[in-house]
Amino acid sequence: MEAPQISFRPFVEVSAVYDTGLSGVGLTSAGELANLSSPGIQVAGGISGYHSWRHTQLGLDYRGNVTEFQKATYYSNTSQSLMLGIKHQFTRHIFLNLRETAGMFSYGSGVLPLSEAVPFDPGQSYVPVTDFFDNRTIYGTTQADLIIQKSARLSFDFGGDGFLNRMRSTALDSVLGATARGDVQYRLTRRTTIGANYTYSHFSFNHVYSSTDIHGAAATYAVRLSRSLEFTGYGGFMRVETKFIQDVPVDPTIAAIIGISESPEVIYSVRYVPNVSARLSQTFQHGVAYISGGHTVTPGNGLFLTSTLTDISAGYTYTGLRRWSFGAQGSYQNASSIGNIYGAYGGENGNITVSRQLSRAVHVVASGGVRRYTSPDFPLYNRTFYDTRIGIGFAPGDVPLRVW
Repeated sequence: MEAPQISFRPFVEVSAVYDTGLSGVGLTSAGELANLSSPGIQVAGGISGYHSWRHTQLGLDYRGNVTEFQKATYYSNTSQSLMLGIKHQFTRHIFLNLRETAGMFSYGSGVLPLSEAVPFDPGQSYVPVTDFFDNRTIYGTTQADLIIQKSARLSFDFGGDGFLNRMRSTALDSVLGATARGDVQYRLTRRTTIGANYTYSHFSFNHVYSSTDIHGAAATYAVRLSRSLEFTGYGGFMRVETKFIQDVPVDPTIAAIIGISESPEVIYSVRYVPNVSARLSQTFQHGVAYISGGHTVTPGNGLFLTSTLTDISAGYTYTGLRRWSFGAQGSYQNASSIGNIYGAYGGENGNITVSRQLSRAVHVVASGGVRRYTSPDFPLYNRTFYDTRIGIGFAPGDVPLRVW
């Protein structure tokens, strides 16, 4: 994505909130999952912007908040998120592209907004979006690419990722992973590029003896339909190799002889999974719009481990009116666990935000969201949660506060 020049702009918000479906990793005294609702107060702030120098471009989007619930005080939390992109040109033909996505949350929205201030898609990072419990989660993805522009048409990319998704609850499984990749791109025309890529990924989990190795290859295609409208996509296959050790019961006769009731068994599987993705994105002076979809392999959500995932998302923000700003994001996920537990799970997420400028730096901000978890195999996984917010925001500038 080509990001426009956007002045760095801080903001602060104070909002009244009301959340439903609050549920930690544990059971109530009645042996059921918690399902609490509570009003509260949230203080949020951050800064975003994009700037270009002669040889360097930098895009930043940081936001954080503190939420205090009135009734369900156990779920009061602090959340932060950071997206940072830096691209530097060392020579006429050599570039370095760095991307960082990091944060922590206790109450995930399940939606990854595409910010016009950051020139990359957070959906290409390992950000948790299917977390079921309101549990402290810390995540981080560091991505680096060395780009060699061999000629005006031909380029090579060698890169790698390292990521961590850590859950506070010991009942959930955190994951540590790494990816190595390379690709070649050839510009057919001024607006169209084709290519091919290869990736290798490794996931390892704590608390369980399980790991996944993934080899993938795909053909890529990108076209700039206009100055601000782009389509990118790729298609190929992944070879997914999963290893998992679990304890299985021993035959009673054998157990009587050797004195053990369980024995470890290694479960090993290899499968081929489609690896496809496409995104249509439009950047403009007053916001960004996008729609994307794909099918890939993810490290799961701590409850389910390695999973295949089909994901569709779309979003739109607009600040073209004199005093109003609108934003909407939505996503759909359909996953199938192929790690520790076999079964399907998924859900839908969506939120709408509105901002009204009262004066040069004062804004009224309101939002509403819904999270729906679904599973045909696990009935207790089917739940729906809602959250609403309304408050006052402070940000310098002559246009309404951008909301995501």
